[in-house]
Amino acid sequence: MASVWSNIKVSSDCYILTVEGKYGGRMGQFYMVRGWRRDPLLPRPLSIYDLNEQGISFLYRVVGAGTERLAELKRGDHIELNGPLGNGFPEVDGHVALVGGGLGIAPLYLAARQLPRSTAYLGFSREAFAVEPFRVVCEEVVVKTGGSILDDIDLSGFDAVFACGPKAMLQALTDRAEESGTTLYVSVESRMACGVGACLVCSCPTIHGNRRVCVEGPVFAGGEVLWDEHDEL
Repeated sequence: MASVWSNIKVSSDCYILTVEGKYGGRMGQFYMVRGWRRDPLLPRPLSIYDLNEQGISFLYRVVGAGTERLAELKRGDHIELNGPLGNGFPEVDGHVALVGGGLGIAPLYLAARQLPRSTAYLGFSREAFAVEPFRVVCEEVVVKTGGSILDDIDLSGFDAVFACGPKAMLQALTDRAEESGTTLYVSVESRMACGVGACLVCSCPTIHGNRRVCVEGPVFAGGEVLWDEHDEL
């Protein structure tokens, strides 16, 4: 059982939850998180937002009963973590673009900290949040509220792209990466029950057949995912 260090509200419906202790994980991996005893039955999958020797942080949005319970947590409350889980972003060299749409910025901040030559493109439908930490660690940060953040990106200037966000954004980015020959990795969001590949709830259609987002993902090469067959959350 772990202990909550802080649970900070960063927008009208988003929080950064920090749990104290020593935890492992790579950029793009996630933990199954439970901050309650019985109801809801299942924990919630949360991407690693940040990680250091003092603790681990998760950026999440309140969208249902589980995340409502998480938003109620205060310093010193007990919480259960299971992880790190999943296949994260690979180690890459060169200039990397980090493209996040809405809560899709969550797995990209740890990547930004570990990739000193990165440029972040952060798009939001209504209000921007958790932007300032990216400004500290990235070479450049482009923020857009409303419209498409893809309008501001020239992929030809990058050696690789890491992305997470809505299906439409990732699908369009995949098409553009294929046209430009840019290496793309996408973090796919999916409903999960177990987080370890046993229940098959999070199956994702790919060119190699159905793959489990919690085990073979959540990070896939952009060209692997069959977006027309993938169900958006």
